[in-house]
Amino acid sequence: MVKLTAIQMCSVPDVDANLAEISRQLLLLTESQEQAADTTHLVVLPECCLFFGGKDSEQLTLAKANMAESGLIASLSDLAKRFNVYLVAGTIPIYCQETDKFTNSSCVFSPTGELLAQYDKIHLFDVEVEDSEKSYLESRFTKAGTSVEVLETEFATIGLSVCFDVRFPILYQELAAKGARIITVPAAFTRVTGKAHWQTLLQARAIENQAYIIAAAQEGVHANGRETWGHSMIISPWGEVLACLEEGEGQVSSIYREEEVERIRQRMPLKSKLGKA
Repeated sequence: MVKLTAIQMCSVPDVDANLAEISRQLLLLTESQEQAADTTHLVVLPECCLFFGGKDSEQLTLAKANMAESGLIASLSDLAKRFNVYLVAGTIPIYCQETDKFTNSSCVFSPTGELLAQYDKIHLFDVEVEDSEKSYLESRFTKAGTSVEVLETEFATIGLSVCFDVRFPILYQELAAKGARIITVPAAFTRVTGKAHWQTLLQARAIENQAYIIAAAQEGVHANGRETWGHSMIISPWGEVLACLEEGEGQVSSIYREEEVERIRQRMPLKSKLGKA
C-alpha cells in the first residue's frame, strides 16, 4: 500500500523552527496512522518549507551559508530517514555561483535519506497581485530551472513541479509523457490568486494528465505580512478532491491506487492527434 500525504505549514524565517515543525508533523502523522510493514509513504512539504516570510535577499544569504553537505539538504535527509518516508522536501534555496543567485529547488529523499532527485523551479513568480505585497519579482534573486524532472520509484513514476508552474500545462504534459502517475506541487500561493484559481488549476492538471496530484501549501499570515492560501489537497486522476486542509497547519492523506490510473487511462485515452499527418 502507498500513502500520499501533503503537509501544510505557516513557515517562518527561522530554519530551526521550521525543521522542528516538520518533525512534529511527521511524528503526528506516523503516530496517528498504523502502518503495515509493506506500507510506503510519500510525503510532500510546501514551497520554501525551511525559510519563508523574510526578505528574498535572505534566501540568497541562506543558500550561500548552506553550501556544505551539513546544511539544509542534510537536515531534510535526516528527517526522511528518521521517519522512514519518501520526502518531497518542498523547496529550498540552493546557491548557483555562476549567477550569484539561487535555484528554488524541490529535493526528493528516500526512506534511507538518499537524495534521489532535484527539480529547479522553471516558472518564476514575476507578477502583480492585488494584495498587500502588490508586486512579486522572484527572478531578482532566483535562477530559473531548465530541466523537466521525473523520478522512477518502485511504486510509481513521480513528476516534480512547484507552485507557479501549475499555470503552464505543457510542463505537466511533459511530465506525463515521461511516465508520471503522481505529480507533486509544493506551493506558496497568495491568498488572492489561490482563492481565484488554486483548486481549478490543480484539478485541471490532474484531469488532463490522468495523474494523482499532491499539492502541499503554505497557509496563513507570515512574518513579512504576506498571506498564503493553504488548501493543501490530494486529487485523483479523475479530478476528484480526495482530501483537503483549508486552513491551519496539519496534513491530509489518501491512498495511491495504481489500478485507478490504469482504469482511467484505458477507458479514456488522451493522446493528442495534433501534429500528425
